[in-house]
Amino acid sequence: MASSGPQRQPTIGFPRRRSARRLAAPPAKSPAEPTALRLSPLPRASGPAAPVTRSASAQVQPLSPRKRLGDENLCNVPRALPCSPAKRSKENQGRRLLFGDPPASPEKPGSPGPAPQRRGQETPRSSGQPPRTRLFRQEGTCYQQAKRVLHVAIPDRLHAREREMGVIQQFLRDHVCRRQPGSLYISGPPGTGKTACLSRVLRDCEDELSGSKTILLNCMSLRSPQRIFPALAQQLGLPEATGWEDARRLEKQLTAKGPMVLLVLDELDQLESKGQDVLYTLFEWPRLPGSRLVLVGLANALDLTDRSLPRLSARPDSGPHLLHFAPYTRDQLSTILRERLGQVAGDPILDAAALQFCARKVSAVSGDARKALDICRRAVEVVELEVRSQTLLKPLPSGDSPASPVPKRVGLLHISRVISEVFGDRLAAGGRGSLDTFPLQQKVLLCSLLLLTRRLRTQEVTLGKLHDTYSKVCRQQQLPAVDQAECLSLVTLLDSQGILELKKAKEARLAKVSLKMEAAAAERALQDMALVGSILAQGLR
Repeated sequence: MASSGPQRQPTIGFPRRRSARRLAAPPAKSPAEPTALRLSPLPRASGPAAPVTRSASAQVQPLSPRKRLGDENLCNVPRALPCSPAKRSKENQGRRLLFGDPPASPEKPGSPGPAPQRRGQETPRSSGQPPRTRLFRQEGTCYQQAKRVLHVAIPDRLHAREREMGVIQQFLRDHVCRRQPGSLYISGPPGTGKTACLSRVLRDCEDELSGSKTILLNCMSLRSPQRIFPALAQQLGLPEATGWEDARRLEKQLTAKGPMVLLVLDELDQLESKGQDVLYTLFEWPRLPGSRLVLVGLANALDLTDRSLPRLSARPDSGPHLLHFAPYTRDQLSTILRERLGQVAGDPILDAAALQFCARKVSAVSGDARKALDICRRAVEVVELEVRSQTLLKPLPSGDSPASPVPKRVGLLHISRVISEVFGDRLAAGGRGSLDTFPLQQKVLLCSLLLLTRRLRTQEVTLGKLHDTYSKVCRQQQLPAVDQAECLSLVTLLDSQGILELKKAKEARLAKVSLKMEAAAAERALQDMALVGSILAQGLR
């Protein structure tokens, strides 16, 4: 044991002197540092505490002038409150003073005492501000409801068509329910309710017609009139054949025993062909012995059966039953518009004068109910855009929630503007009274379409026939003609302007072209010019 003591003293003695120097400084400074931090708030009012504060600040790293301002917001206090940096900035403090907050005292304590009060004042102001998207709610507004009720789909009630619906319903009961073959031809201008009334009757008599087979076909979807027979064979479950073989097999099928077949052909005038073989075949099937076919055809032409099918009226009581839909009058259109807009709760969207003006203008031109609904819906969209732009520019209200803006009613000016821009004189490319700015090739093409529809007595022609007629007119007038590709470009341009309607097909020559505006209005506008007026006067030779 005595030998171990002298071995430790020389080994530990030298490090003990150095560790004494190294560990002596921290105990001397460690009590001073917490003293400066803990006692700094207490002697703030007394003078002798100033050297202590300087000694504490001497140990803290020096701050820039911008960061030293943060001491007022407790940036250098170790126990800072958990709030966002934006609320501790100097700018937010100045902005809070403008909203009536109590002014800050000249004494700026470093303790975290006043911080909860500032955070409590900031929170209601940030949470109570309404979002900007609530200024205008597009969904659920009165304008959206008005546009929904002004649709052109089949309504629950068809006004001023009770008599026509009764005739259709009685015809179906007499022929389909009693197993008596027959045919019915329904005619009338576009938008007079032909298809809507027939669809409503078929829906109402669904239980009575449950024992028969109903086939609905739109002839506009057929490439040629002869394609009606393969379409019927497919509906009846027969194998498809070519040519007139389908017609002969369909004739045997319809004269055999079985349930009654109700065939509804919309746009029947699209089946007109050379010699009218297709139409004669269809209307002669119900007159065959043992036939179980009931044919219902719809078209716009009033004299289709007398003009194109004169042999049907050769024998008495052999022709189809005729039912004509007259155009809507001004009073009927006004009632239809009032019933539709009456479904919107609240104040009326359209002025009474604007509604009467729309009904009077449409009844004078065509009596098309769909056109009247389109005009009103377009006018509602114009007013909706005006109200939306005005509402977004208004400042946020001071209340809890923004009050819904009072809707602007559709007036006479809006209806007049829509009629003149959309359904009025669309031949003027540069505006009202500027028909001379309309390109010459487009004028000649439009005249060719008018002449072709007048000769064929149809409203829709193929692009191939239109280009042939256009080339013939250009040769007669000694004008340069464009090829079929450029003719398609002209038709596409007129389609974008709302003058023509183009229905594309797999082959460009088979595309369907029709006139969107009234033919009489187009002729009146084109007859004012010398060259185009002479083309319409001479016609096709």
